[in-house]
Amino acid sequence: MFLRKLVFILLCCVAFQNLKGQELSAVVSLQTNKVDNQVDPKIFVQLQTQLKDFINQRKWTSEIFTQEEKIDCSFYITIESVVSPGVYSAKLSIVANRPVYRSNYTTPLLNMQDANFTFKYQLGQPIEFNENNVTRTDALEANLTATIAYYVYVILGLDYDSFAKNGGVPYFSKALNIVYNAPDGSGITGWKSYDGQRNRFVLIDNLTKSGFDKLHEVCYNYYRKGIDQMAEQPEQAKVAIVNALMSLQELNEDNVNSMAISIFMQGRVNELIGLFSDADRATKKQLMTTLSAIDITNINKYKSYFE
Repeated sequence: MFLRKLVFILLCCVAFQNLKGQELSAVVSLQTNKVDNQVDPKIFVQLQTQLKDFINQRKWTSEIFTQEEKIDCSFYITIESVVSPGVYSAKLSIVANRPVYRSNYTTPLLNMQDANFTFKYQLGQPIEFNENNVTRTDALEANLTATIAYYVYVILGLDYDSFAKNGGVPYFSKALNIVYNAPDGSGITGWKSYDGQRNRFVLIDNLTKSGFDKLHEVCYNYYRKGIDQMAEQPEQAKVAIVNALMSLQELNEDNVNSMAISIFMQGRVNELIGLFSDADRATKKQLMTTLSAIDITNINKYKSYFE
């Protein structure tokens, strides 16, 4: 954890004045047009404000972050339907980015959608979370903060992993604890292994089980040895990035279509095209081989630049 702090001080070239206690700089946005004629709009205005405060003002780690260190992230909630009074079925999209050393560029950390987000919220309802009592008394109320807290810890884990080898382990463990103690009730899904192939259980299982140790090494090598070195040592940095992607390909061979690998590659296509569109033929050939295995969804875009 100290290493992340040290690296980021160098990254931003800032002093330790104006220290803040919170770790995230989050935007929360609610899309409610599908239910606007069914729900008092004050409810969603209050919910948006409370969730933003919950994410940005809560102390999620034991460290002190400067304003420049805060992780930029966005939580987009689309209300799909009113299940019953005060209970909503929604989709949650999460985006988080990481700054790049000596650059005004940010690189994707997390970009994903959770399509199974059902929760209860009413005017005046407090937004509370206790990792020692995740479920509380009302499972649907608890599912609101448990889900948000889960993704906060995933974001923190990925961010710390990108600065130090296995740096994200404590935060992935906290997310796993939420899964183990997740709310359980009618309409609540996403926390169990049998709730589909892509859910909260599967993602954190990928991020914490021993068979995926290489993923944490890939994360560190891609960001810290690769992206962060582009300003000073671009050729060495590109080699590190290609090597990281090849390691991800090796991991994929033993874990085909794993959720964590696809999440790592989500939103990566434009970054890789920007980095390697002028690469030599041998590098482009290697990239096509690797990306055909780990990012098949975007293979036609890669072909336009790498073939």
